[in-house]
Amino acid sequence: MTRFWKAFAVLLLLTASTAFALAEERWQTLPEPAAMPKPDQSGYAPVNGIQMYYAVFGAGDPVLLIHGGLGHADIWASQVATLSKTHKVIVADSRGHGRSTRTEQPYGYDLMASDYLALLDYLKIDKTALVGWSDGGIIGIDIALHHPERLTRLFAQAANVTTDGVDPGVMTNKTFAAYIDRSGRDYKKMSKTPDQYDAFVAQISHMWETEPAWTKEQLGKITTPTAIVAGDHDEAIKREHTEYMASAIPGAKLIILPNASHFAMLQAPDEYSQAALDFIDAK
Repeated sequence: MTRFWKAFAVLLLLTASTAFALAEERWQTLPEPAAMPKPDQSGYAPVNGIQMYYAVFGAGDPVLLIHGGLGHADIWASQVATLSKTHKVIVADSRGHGRSTRTEQPYGYDLMASDYLALLDYLKIDKTALVGWSDGGIIGIDIALHHPERLTRLFAQAANVTTDGVDPGVMTNKTFAAYIDRSGRDYKKMSKTPDQYDAFVAQISHMWETEPAWTKEQLGKITTPTAIVAGDHDEAIKREHTEYMASAIPGAKLIILPNASHFAMLQAPDEYSQAALDFIDAK
């Protein structure tokens, strides 16, 4: 090989390695949700003074999917496609999120939990498994604490039980910033009050400043079979806090999803769906 071609080969290798180094890891990405399957039933449930959007898919033992803060039900499209093959899957937009309306009543996890319990009543579902992401996981823990008779299992991903479980570095994280930006655009397209995103964020932020605030003693009273779940690169929740939650809840299973972050259901949809299904269907 001539000196020129040797130099050219070295240049190609350096270029390829640099491009690889600059490529984003899966956990740094924020994929768009898949297209939501056609629901068997959808509409608005009148609960606690709001109109709560919901959709139902498939048949079998029920599974309720609850999205995270600023999000909406369509984020669960991949999980709905998988779980609805063997389960009746219910999704909804939390109050003020997506297509659901809100009131001036201050946000709180107890209130949001009561919205979902009222939705289950409206749909005549006595008991369900629950898969919750971020705020959705916190709502699931709230229900497990106060209404365990309504749950068969709880799969709580990227949740926290005290405000100091949140990593302050999330405020400067680019993936999280992209999620907030996308959520604002989705809100304008989906909401009945498309010009009120800033007011909605300000309202729910008051809850995030002080809630949740559960003690180890309270967590120790949970009887619902629970999985505490996190991506191994979660931007928002400290790993030690996730491990604390798993140790504080009796019999809880700790599941760490590889090469995934706070947005694991979008980054690793197949692995996420299978992990949830395996836990929900475990004997």
